[in-house]
Amino acid sequence: MSKIIIYQIFTRLYGNKNHTRKPGGTIEENGCGKLNAFTPTVLKQIREMGVSHVWYTGIIRHATMTDYSRYGIPRQHPAVVKGRAGSPYAIADYYDVDPDLATDVEKRMEEFEKLVNRTHRAGLKVIIDFVPNHVARQYHSICKPEGVRDLGQDDDTTQGFAPATNNFYYCPGQPFSPYLDLYHGETEPYTEFPAKATGNDHFDNVPGRNDWYETVKLNYGVDYYAGGIGHFDPIPDTWHKMLHILLFWAAKGIDGFRCDMAEMVPAEFWAWATSQVKQQYPELLFVGEVYNPAEYRHYLASGFDYLYDKVGMYDAMRDVVCHRQGTDAISRAWQQTDDIGDHMLYFLENHDEQRLASDFFAADGWKGVPALVVNALMRQNPFMLYFGQEWGERGMDQEGFSGHDGRTTIFDYWSLDKPTSEGTRLAEVYRKVLNIARTEKAVGEGLMFDLMYVNQQYARQYAFLRGKGKEQLLVVANFDDEPLTMEVTIPAHAFDFMGMKERKAKATDLLTGEEMALELKRDAAINVALKPNGAVVLKL
Repeated sequence: MSKIIIYQIFTRLYGNKNHTRKPGGTIEENGCGKLNAFTPTVLKQIREMGVSHVWYTGIIRHATMTDYSRYGIPRQHPAVVKGRAGSPYAIADYYDVDPDLATDVEKRMEEFEKLVNRTHRAGLKVIIDFVPNHVARQYHSICKPEGVRDLGQDDDTTQGFAPATNNFYYCPGQPFSPYLDLYHGETEPYTEFPAKATGNDHFDNVPGRNDWYETVKLNYGVDYYAGGIGHFDPIPDTWHKMLHILLFWAAKGIDGFRCDMAEMVPAEFWAWATSQVKQQYPELLFVGEVYNPAEYRHYLASGFDYLYDKVGMYDAMRDVVCHRQGTDAISRAWQQTDDIGDHMLYFLENHDEQRLASDFFAADGWKGVPALVVNALMRQNPFMLYFGQEWGERGMDQEGFSGHDGRTTIFDYWSLDKPTSEGTRLAEVYRKVLNIARTEKAVGEGLMFDLMYVNQQYARQYAFLRGKGKEQLLVVANFDDEPLTMEVTIPAHAFDFMGMKERKAKATDLLTGEEMALELKRDAAINVALKPNGAVVLKL
């Protein structure tokens, strides 16, 4: 089985060739990427980078300040939209495609369906977001299929919490009164009565500026007013509505959902919904954004195929790259999830995190290379990268709402710089590493042996073996800014565990093509020359 490599693309920015980049600029001023930017040629290039799955981020229509009312799309009040373009996680209609992404707004769903077909023809699979915990404050579906009742349409707004029937939580008798400018340049203020609970589990009518004030929390039958007691019999109405949405998109031929803030929705819902979706679409993947390691096994048992390994592996790897911890942190991170290791999604960037090359992280994309090699090659589990990561995108613009934070904006109309010649060189390293991950059986199917317990004198280097049958890889990464020759001891136990024989071997570095002769002996060392922030992948 080949390893899964997910390429997260922020669809609105990816194909945007407009480089005006006015902070807080409109779509007319700054432009916007379109679905048709993903031509067969572009998709072939993504495939050749070693990618297996493309996660098109921001497909479903969300709240925006851009006015599409001439197409019958309800205008959103700017007081409850973050940034001119709006957050793709404030869904305004679960059954619609973001009009920003369409060349012909009236054919936006058809354009998405064609993108799915093009992506499949390029040999890639499609992942989109499913945002189950919250919706935009002015959620209203104009594209829902016949017979579908809208979220909140039948709610009893005199009830703060009605487990089986209400889709939202309410503050009965209280208006929405946040610490915000509710006019935002409009003649009429934004009004909401009674106030709905805010998406980040804020249950009064006065969310603050740092809350997810542009969203409202969905009710899955959990009584947060009584300490989080679940009422799941009868099955809450929200469950049925969200299952219908999952099946609607699955029928479009997509291959997986990346489920936003999955742990804010009860595991009972996921167990119920994923089993029904997989009855009809057994190959469909569910990738969960879960941050609490104590809940990992709970959510995997509820039907998730993969979970973010953010709090363990990402945090450890970031510390190692920034020289805040030694490489023993990597060993601790994988050991904490060893029993579920194949289900953990490793990454070094995504839309929530700061860019590797930003001044807030490593300040240089090349410093991420050893982390890339280790995370992409150490286990059978999936690896994800974020568009622009491969050429060292820095995320240091002040785009508007997003601000100067080392992240690429998800709120503003913007575009990224073209890769420099240095960025093109870095991208070639990514292509090599990801293709090794995809094509080497030792990586996709093989055993892994962490060599660091017998090489503890090295705090900024990391070495491990991968093996499948007669195919063996020795992977060594240098997180230091200085060159080094590492004497990698391979213990007798590794020979037994990996089924290796003592022998003289010829090894090829899959990253450079260089060959070397070495002698494999129990409890003996192999000398490996390492460049600063470099790595070798020796195929024995």
